Amino acid sequence: MPTTDKTKTGLSLDDSIQYVKGVGPKRALLLQKMGLETVEQCLYCIPFRYEDRSRVKKIGELVAGEQITFQGRVSEVHVQQIWRRRKILEVTVQDDTGSICIKWFKFHEKYMKERYAVGRLLIVSGKPTRSKYKGGGLEIIHADVDVSLEEEADPLDIGSIIPIYSTTEGLYQKSLRSIMKGLVDQYAPLLEEFLPDVIRRRNHLPDRATAFRETHFPPLGTQENLLRQFRTEAQVRLVFEELFLLQLGLAFKRKHTQQEEPGTPLKTRGDTIHRFIRLMQFELTGAQIRVLGQIMDDLEQTRPMNRLLHGDVGSGKTIVALISLLTAVDNGMQGALMAPTELLAEQHYMNIQPFCETLGIRVQLLTSAMSAKDKKALLASIKDGSTHIAVGTHALIQKGVEFKSLGLAVIDEQHRFGVLQREAISKKGVYPHVLVMTATPIPRSLAMTLYGDMDVSVIDEMPPGRQPIQTKRYYESQRDKAYAFMKKEVKKGRQAYVVCPLIEESETKDLKTVLEVYEDLQERFPDVTVALIHGKLKKEERQRIMAEFKAGKADILVATTVIEVGIDIPNATVMLIEHSERFGLAQLHQLRGRVGRGKHNSFCLLVAYLPLTDDGKLRVKAMMDTCDGFKIAEQDLQIRGPGDFLGTRQSGMPSLRFANIIRDIPIIETTRKEAFALIDRDPKLTDPEHQNLKIAFQEYLGDKLDFMDIL
Repeated sequence: MPTTDKTKTGLSLDDSIQYVKGVGPKRALLLQKMGLETVEQCLYCIPFRYEDRSRVKKIGELVAGEQITFQGRVSEVHVQQIWRRRKILEVTVQDDTGSICIKWFKFHEKYMKERYAVGRLLIVSGKPTRSKYKGGGLEIIHADVDVSLEEEADPLDIGSIIPIYSTTEGLYQKSLRSIMKGLVDQYAPLLEEFLPDVIRRRNHLPDRATAFRETHFPPLGTQENLLRQFRTEAQVRLVFEELFLLQLGLAFKRKHTQQEEPGTPLKTRGDTIHRFIRLMQFELTGAQIRVLGQIMDDLEQTRPMNRLLHGDVGSGKTIVALISLLTAVDNGMQGALMAPTELLAEQHYMNIQPFCETLGIRVQLLTSAMSAKDKKALLASIKDGSTHIAVGTHALIQKGVEFKSLGLAVIDEQHRFGVLQREAISKKGVYPHVLVMTATPIPRSLAMTLYGDMDVSVIDEMPPGRQPIQTKRYYESQRDKAYAFMKKEVKKGRQAYVVCPLIEESETKDLKTVLEVYEDLQERFPDVTVALIHGKLKKEERQRIMAEFKAGKADILVATTVIEVGIDIPNATVMLIEHSERFGLAQLHQLRGRVGRGKHNSFCLLVAYLPLTDDGKLRVKAMMDTCDGFKIAEQDLQIRGPGDFLGTRQSGMPSLRFANIIRDIPIIETTRKEAFALIDRDPKLTDPEHQNLKIAFQEYLGDKLDFMDIL
């Protein structure tokens, strides 16, 4: 970020933390363990909560159930043995009005006895409760305690609103507060403003220096509820500037794509499309027709399409993608369909190949597992244009893959690809149109941050005849009931999946688990045909097994998550998920979407092992409450947070220091409007009043969104 010139002040935000007053080599090492090596990194390490110690009480004034702060001296330290291996540390603190006992059930005895030696002055925060013993006097369990080595408490420890920081072993809150106070006082004035004045005034935002100072050390009178919600003016300023820079990047990228990348306009709704529509044995849904209209409008433009298509499991995205690819072929150009795994690429190939063969269109599958001879021949056919549509994994973007004229690139399950991979496929042609798809419904807050540079289409309607899926939970001890239910469905002529979790730490163990379940089901149901599929099998074997299951030659398919996406078997009505507590919510929803594709009632049976974690309980409850993928996605985002929801480290989204995309949706919306309006007025930030903003923009985003070379 832009800062004051060091030659004027002798200070810089890049200064090593070791040489700051009160730090030194020992504490510098502890701060480095927290990832803090420079002054700037420390300033950005804001408190995660606060304690209002402005109203200090006497011990005699304490009331049960009320959060309070008081100070007193240690009068007694006692370790009590309550069970053979269980101890309690009891520290009695007193002042001139009375005494109170503070208890710890988890403690390091030698360290705690030294820390709370008799005579030490303590500043204590906590919520007193009535003891069940000793006459029902007040006590505090696991209080927050600061130790003062002085005769009087430091003003930083009492009499004000106290910041509480994340810390590390050996570095105490009192020491860290003191370090931070010195840093804020000395270095905050170096934080130069970069938000335009008109935007600051319109949104009632303080300057940067004030924002950092008051976020670290809130002034007396600051409302506690605003601090907890991260909604003080100072905190909002930090959230705003971070989201504004992110939205500025998305606005900049979108503006550049529209203005400077010449696309190839395509003629839509041509003869090949009409022939394909006649081949289909079903009608498109209203949502598919609406989305196709948006895509066709894009393909007709002289700027390349950059559209995100997302919809729930089974909503018909593949048909939309195929019609889009056929449009490119109808214009004498090529199409590419890229998937994150070989299995998904194979499934896409098998789904579209029969249609394309009837239409006289050549589709080829490119994967890393091909023989050198076959790969050479395929690459030649892609280069000379005789392959009309290439389907593959990341192998499609490797060096040596040259298209004669790539008109459209479709990227499926695109959140599994990094930004550079998406850019690479788009550079295989002269600015081809790009359609990215995901079966993971994306919450609105994420769509505005991760995909703000893209147009968004949503398929929010399921094909006719799709049945709602009933979800049932069975604990491991109830497995027989779950299996009996599954067998009952099979006896009706239906089919079932049994999915076992993929244990990343041990593929061998995972394979053994699948084999054990497979063998157990064969013994339990000798009159039922059970098949087995997993990622260790060769491609041809997997394809054979899936084809046989689809043809009804097997009643139950035991599998790992290789069947998570892309398989459409209308006769399958049961999805039984073993160890369901090991799966993420989005993955559970994806697996559930493998059934309910025909005219029969369908069921998802979650077999869970106790004890369930809190997150595990929330996931199971969400699955039983709704089949709506967008509600599931919102719940998943709440449980996992944005960092893990879509693998945002891989998506190119910068990590957020202050903002929370769940909490801060109103600020996301405001910063989006402000950023896009500013880029419309000043597309390359050439206005003199935007020079500090331009510097901050470059430093914050770097190459994370792959457009900095355009500035």
